[in-house]
Parts: sequence; C-alpha cells; structure tokens
Amino acid sequence: MDENVSIQKGGQQLTLIGVQNWGNGFIQLGDLDKALKGVDPSAFKICLSHDPTHWEEKIRFHPTTIHLTLSGHTHGAQFGVESDKWRWSPVQYRYLDWAGLANEKDRYLYVNRGFGFLAFSGRLGIWPEITVITLKRKV
Repeated sequence: MDENVSIQKGGQQLTLIGVQNWGNGFIQLGDLDKALKGVDPSAFKICLSHDPTHWEEKIRFHPTTIHLTLSGHTHGAQFGVESDKWRWSPVQYRYLDWAGLANEKDRYLYVNRGFGFLAFSGRLGIWPEITVITLKRKV
C-alpha cells in the first residue's frame, strides 16, 4: 500500500517497503517515492513488489538504494525445463527476470515462482516454490 515499516531485533534494523502493484504492460499503481517517505537513507531496505518489471524499470535505477526486492507474478509460466546448470521457460520472452536471484550494483531481486497457479491448475517442469532467505550483515 505504498508504505514502510522498520523492524528491530537484537540491535539490528531493517525497513520493509510495500508498494501496490506496478507492472510493465500491467497495472501501475505502486508509488515507490511515497513508500519511501520517512525511511532513513542508510537503512537496509527490502521492498515487496509483486511484479518483477517494477524492479527492472524503476527500483534498480532509483536514487535511493533498495537492497533487496521480493517479487513473484510470473509463476515461471508453470511450464519449463530446469537443471542445475540450465533453465528455460516461455515466460523468459516476457520477463527479463522471471525466477531466482538477479543482481545489479548490489541491488538484488528475488523472483519466487510461487506455490499456486494462474489459469491452468498445474505445472510442468516448474515446481512450486517456498523460499527461505537468510540475511547476514557484511563485516
């Protein structure tokens, strides 16, 4: 909803930023500048943005560094081929970053392929995903 909240635990702090949906060729309601109001520029920031094209077009180039963006939306097209060294899905012709981790200048995007489905109630080669991310401070 274009808002932020700071979370503190054990003397550490991070800021969660949530934006309404923003997608290239889709709904563009999210207002990143509004969501960043009052955020300490030096804070470690995690943005929750449904569509990865928001990161591709806005977040990775924004003057305020957002360290990690968590997205979904693509479902990996629920169809594809994956191995340890290679992956392919027709969704890659629509989305630059459609699954997994992307990085540009220490700004990261993680696209989760989700657990559910869209339209077709199944998956072929693209398994459902629940992601666990462990954050560690650089020393």
